[in-house]
Amino acid sequence: MPVSNMRKGPNVQKAPGVKATKAASKKKDEEEGVENGDGWDEWTHGKALIKPADQLELTEAELKEEITRILTANNPHAPENIVRYSFKERSYKLTSVVDQMAVHFVLEGSLLHQDSDEARRLRAKEGLPEEQATVDTGAEPDEEKPETPATSVEDGGEVEEAGEEDRPDSVASKTDKKEPKATNQFNFSERASQTLNNPLRERSCQTEPPPRSIFSATANQWAIYDAYVEELQKQEKNKEKLKAVPSKKDGDRSRKKTMLAETQGDDITKVAKATKIFERMVNQNTYDDIAQDFKYFEDASDEFRDQEGTLLPLWKFQYDKAKRLSVTALCWNQKYQDLFAVGMGSYDFTKQGRGMLVFYSLKNSAYPEYIYATNSSVLCLDIHEQHSYLVAVGFYDGCVAVYNLKEEGLEPVYKSTAKTGKHTDPVWQVRWQNDDMDNNHNFYSVSSDGRVVSWTLVKNELVFTDIIRLSLNGAVSEGPEDTQQPSIACGTSFDFHKQINYLFLVGTEEGKIHKCSKTYSSQFLETYDAHSMAVDAVKWNHFHPKVFISCSSDWTVKIWDHTINTPMFTFDLNAAVGDVAWSPYSSTVFAAVTTDGAVHVFDLSINKYEAICQQPVVAKKKTKLTHVEFNPIYPIIIVGDDRGYVTSLKLSPNLRKKPKGKKGQELPKGPEVEVAKMEKLLSLLREPEQNTV
Repeated sequence: MPVSNMRKGPNVQKAPGVKATKAASKKKDEEEGVENGDGWDEWTHGKALIKPADQLELTEAELKEEITRILTANNPHAPENIVRYSFKERSYKLTSVVDQMAVHFVLEGSLLHQDSDEARRLRAKEGLPEEQATVDTGAEPDEEKPETPATSVEDGGEVEEAGEEDRPDSVASKTDKKEPKATNQFNFSERASQTLNNPLRERSCQTEPPPRSIFSATANQWAIYDAYVEELQKQEKNKEKLKAVPSKKDGDRSRKKTMLAETQGDDITKVAKATKIFERMVNQNTYDDIAQDFKYFEDASDEFRDQEGTLLPLWKFQYDKAKRLSVTALCWNQKYQDLFAVGMGSYDFTKQGRGMLVFYSLKNSAYPEYIYATNSSVLCLDIHEQHSYLVAVGFYDGCVAVYNLKEEGLEPVYKSTAKTGKHTDPVWQVRWQNDDMDNNHNFYSVSSDGRVVSWTLVKNELVFTDIIRLSLNGAVSEGPEDTQQPSIACGTSFDFHKQINYLFLVGTEEGKIHKCSKTYSSQFLETYDAHSMAVDAVKWNHFHPKVFISCSSDWTVKIWDHTINTPMFTFDLNAAVGDVAWSPYSSTVFAAVTTDGAVHVFDLSINKYEAICQQPVVAKKKTKLTHVEFNPIYPIIIVGDDRGYVTSLKLSPNLRKKPKGKKGQELPKGPEVEVAKMEKLLSLLREPEQNTV
């Protein structure tokens, strides 16, 4: 872009004759008959401002105002929609690059520098002597030298004629002096600027070279022989292991183990671990506001809510391949408190198909930590308290399985089959128990076929033992004399007592709850007419040894003392209750989820009649909540729905409030305090009964 930084002012009208040669000016002055004194007056007059007759009258402020015009190199008249045919793609394509250069004036110059070799050759060719072409500079050496190079005679004549016309003291200029050209009537100054190109800088760093070690060895015949012998010994050991394993599945498992043992030194595992950590870092930075809320946010408005609380939504967990599956089970890991398992499947008999077992961590909500696809819907699961890598799972087709998170592969390490006594109906709940006398792991399961079964992990198989058979008339023990099973009761849920090892409760489809014993299986210890529909969940209190809670699709949640046949508390939630859970920090706090998408949180020590928090947590109205679980240590709960989403929610301070003590008095802590708190509530309900008796 041409840049002109010249200010056009009155000096533009200065006579150009000043810069002409002395010889030419003397000659012209003699022809025109103008004396030197007259020419000096004309030159001084030329410096004055010349205003035309139609000059606009502007104020000082308007004259001083600078009007900036920014010139760009883009051509405003350049077309932007030039289309050319592309032979490669066989279609018309829009041309992205358009030439922005516009040529306004082109002049082929014929001027040559007088001292150049080409000018000397031209003078020699035309026969011009150098004395005529050069300027007589000997008279006054202080004057400026002319910039006009030596050219042909015709060109020189034209220059002289132009000089005569432009000179203000010439005769031609005097005659045409009526309308002089005024180029500076608005105090105009033309400016342009060019951006500075930053200097290039080079930056370089040198890393420390990796350590090198020179290794050399001679491959002798005996070294090669020893290597082959070691390889043959490994192969023989592998063959012996395969022969010792009877079944095909176990053989495949052992092959996988040997393959994994060989590839343990591979670098891919190291990269996988690094990428997992990196993914967690990215997710924690992405959802940093949620992480801050999870750790530090406490709802200050709870002070003004009069003992009511709220739930703050945190992370939302979802796996794309499990979108159409319902959340059928939730369980926290007791060792790693940020990890929880989710069972996926369907409760609908007509929509049975695949299932899924996924494990999420609060540190990474974007993608599961472990994924196990199953052929049947997962209906229940439980993580072992001591060995947190063992997960017991119950399926819709009646199978139970045990997954080992330490093992590679997607298949369970143990699975029941028709030969090993699997259930004939869906398995609704599984629970790990303490190890038996031989230190074998074992768990219990309950199913709609009326059986409560104990499963023991012995070497490579599951060994089953029927603990009790549910019937409408009473419990029936398993024995050879039993040829026909009368009126089976369908078990839907169960839970084992926290302190008394042999005591457990079983909920049925008929709405009854049976109190049973592991050692006494011929009949029930107690039967409670609990609900008018199926019992969805029954759970013992974490602190009080006598209290348990139950919920059902008949819209009710009931709290029981197992020594009394009637419920102590009954709450109607106006919708089918999918699940209920006791809190791990208080004996009087529990949460329930309903099919209308709401979470209800109760604290009996604050309000014995209604929930202190009732909050919908689903995005769509038709979404049904299926399960709820409290975290063992953090003040959060997770809820699952029938669309495959798991939402984590933080409890506000009012939902985990501890009783205030008097000034200077320390409040006692521990499970005894929680037991006393629940016992106080129960005593208020027992007193009227004792008075009547």
